[in-house]
Amino acid sequence: MKEIKFDKGLNKEKVIEISKIKNEPDWMRDLRVKSYIEFKNKEFPSFGPEININFDDITYYRKVDSKIQNSWNKVDTDIKNTFDNIGLIDQEKEYLDGLGVQYDSEAIYHNMIKELEDKNIIFLDTDTALKKYPELFKKYFGTLVKYDENKFTALNGAVWSGGTFIYVPPHTKLDRPLQSYFRINTKDMGQFERTLIIVDDESELHYIEGCTAPTYTTDSLHAAVVEIFVGKNAKCRYTTIQNWSDNVYNLVTKRAIVDDGGLMEWIDGNIGSKVNMKYPACILKGDNSKGNCISIAMADNNQIQDTGAKMIHLGKNTHSSIIAKSIARNGGNASYRGTVSIEESALNSYSTIKCDTILLDEKSKSDTIPTNICKNNSSTIEHEATVSKLNEDNLFYLMSRGLDEEKAIELSIIGFIEVFREELPLEYAVELNNLLKNNFQKICKK
Repeated sequence: MKEIKFDKGLNKEKVIEISKIKNEPDWMRDLRVKSYIEFKNKEFPSFGPEININFDDITYYRKVDSKIQNSWNKVDTDIKNTFDNIGLIDQEKEYLDGLGVQYDSEAIYHNMIKELEDKNIIFLDTDTALKKYPELFKKYFGTLVKYDENKFTALNGAVWSGGTFIYVPPHTKLDRPLQSYFRINTKDMGQFERTLIIVDDESELHYIEGCTAPTYTTDSLHAAVVEIFVGKNAKCRYTTIQNWSDNVYNLVTKRAIVDDGGLMEWIDGNIGSKVNMKYPACILKGDNSKGNCISIAMADNNQIQDTGAKMIHLGKNTHSSIIAKSIARNGGNASYRGTVSIEESALNSYSTIKCDTILLDEKSKSDTIPTNICKNNSSTIEHEATVSKLNEDNLFYLMSRGLDEEKAIELSIIGFIEVFREELPLEYAVELNNLLKNNFQKICKK
């Protein structure tokens, strides 16, 4: 097919054209237009790092293939070469089933495993799900993250494209994770995928996503929205390792709502991006529901990692845990920003927050900015935060045992983030090690 690529900038006509290209129902076109109006009227967030985006310099839609392929051999050769060059296929050769791949604005590859079909699990790109399951889609879409919450949820509502849709029926478990990979490959590109996951009662799901982009001299924008619904006694784990290049603004809204006895786990790795604002959230609506978030963030020169989590306790006997590990070097800023709110209805609830940061030089920075609110006398919030330098005694000990400085630093930091690594499947732990190893080599050179 002939490539479809919009000129830079956004207006109402382009928003309508996206909907027309996708052959969407009227209600989605109308929602996009309402979202665009909100986007134009909303101000930038009043908190966090400064965002210097010229929205007229961003390309909002690009489509490179006429259909989503279910065989990697059928994917356009140039696109395959791009993923080969970044090592995706080397890592995933044994895992191409149960994998979706998005390139700029649209999904270009998606393959099911037979287990999903046998168990009536829906695993599609979000655009296809809208066409195939319109009633189920409309029931959940935009109900947890409203289009008019902030400037970037409104932007996503106007121009969303691609993403992942998963529905796991009641009493269903998978033996392996489902996976998606997102790539921004075009200069000045915006990517606005929309992910919608429903894990019904007594079911379990582990979903993994990875994200990369090449480095350009101008900025790109990633403004995704994720909505997750966890049923009664259900469990969902959402693992992310993002390695966006340092010209990408990563401004993402991720939120889950958890019913009675359910469990939501966010495993969130942030290695790249220019400015990263991401605070995975759990709304613990049901009694005895649980929410956990384990995250790491590494900030290098000219990088701001403004990350954390949000836990909102509504049900009785609810529990949440936040563990945030941050590393800053070369003048980078790695800060924790989070909210825990235990409401009056959430009797006998408990939350613990632990934030640890290592600063690798005098130029780097870290702040801990918590908002902790407890509205009843039977509940407890515990918060602990530390900021420290790399332990010189530990480095000396390791080097006295024959390790060079580079390897000693590498082992020290791997130990620091072990609580995160141990939550990853083996192949992703290896990938994380390789990413960090490349960063350690830069540390020692500088």
